Amino acid sequence: MSPQIYRVGGAVRDELLSLPVHDIDYVVVGATPEWLTDQGYRQVGHEFPVFLHPETQAEYALARTERKQGAGYHGFICDFHPDVSLEADLERRDLTINAMAKADDGALIDPYGGQQDLADRLLRHVSPAFAEDPLRVLRVARFAARFHSLGFRVANDTLALMRELAESGELALLTPERVWQETERALMSDAPQIYFQVLRDCGALKICFPEVDALFGVPQRADYHPEIDTGVHTLMALGQAARLQASSAVRFAVLVHDLGKALTPDPVLPSHTGHEVRGLPLIDALCARLKVPATHQALARVVGEFHLDCHRANTHSAEVLLDRLQRVDAWRRHERLGEFLNACEADARGRTGLEDRPYWQRDFWLGAAAACHIDNAALVAQGYRGAEMANAIAAIRLERLTEFKASWQAKHE
Repeated sequence: MSPQIYRVGGAVRDELLSLPVHDIDYVVVGATPEWLTDQGYRQVGHEFPVFLHPETQAEYALARTERKQGAGYHGFICDFHPDVSLEADLERRDLTINAMAKADDGALIDPYGGQQDLADRLLRHVSPAFAEDPLRVLRVARFAARFHSLGFRVANDTLALMRELAESGELALLTPERVWQETERALMSDAPQIYFQVLRDCGALKICFPEVDALFGVPQRADYHPEIDTGVHTLMALGQAARLQASSAVRFAVLVHDLGKALTPDPVLPSHTGHEVRGLPLIDALCARLKVPATHQALARVVGEFHLDCHRANTHSAEVLLDRLQRVDAWRRHERLGEFLNACEADARGRTGLEDRPYWQRDFWLGAAAACHIDNAALVAQGYRGAEMANAIAAIRLERLTEFKASWQAKHE
């Protein structure tokens, strides 16, 4: 019997959900690596044979089984013998909704009930072997975030297996790169807060993101934060960042903007004076541990240190306004100011009952930055150079900020 080729995984799932299908993966049953190379396919996989189609460059993998041999994500032995069946290949997959295949004639192969789980909006593991791979904890949480708007939830027995994995210690064996890869993809979903909520529900948040987990149960002043709990506020703000269609750097900054509140001494709770600066070492530690991109870390530090100053925009002197705009790098990197404001707006709206409150501070800061635009060439033509030029620019900007603030107050107060 000649080898059989099937579409598998996410492409089949998304088609059944009437979602756009982007990448299509294929499984080849009954073939050897030599058969595929003879057909012109190019092998790219090392741990197991994956081949690229000679024309479309789509990925084709030999049907395989996996056997747990060691600890962690890499502790598997793969068997890709031609006798491995399609059903055996599908059984090694994480969720039933990802364990379906389609033949060339359109026939659906669904040995583990994936189609029914799609209808029931259920994220359910295929087999007990799910618990052999700690990365699946993060993957399921990511799928929960991705499909939250469609009503999906994690099955109770799957959540129980995720708890077992969290308690086993194997999550600590995941490489920082894999944790960040899954997290960044989750951050860019429509409901990134669900990713962290699911991780918390199964006990994985305290292992992968202890700085974030520590925020839950920390009270805030009810007059500022009706939701009270800092962890709840953080996830609400993250949801608002997604609502603003913010970048992954902004969403990460929102996630970590209040980390310092976990270090507030008990006697002064629920006030958190100084939490902005207290949180900076925690941001740095998390970024170093997970190898977060430097661009994300830089924005997170600025947002962490100055988000309250952003909210209190019209209370600052011209000197403070100038300093904050310089810290955000508002004139050299105008997009950075926009990202900073997105994060601060998400923070302000991530509060119970204030989700739709207008964020007037955005117009204030953008107006202040625009008022301070200076034609450097004109100053050079006047003979300014070096420190003298820098001082002249600062003096002009202070004067313009003073005028801008007075004009703003006259119009809005």
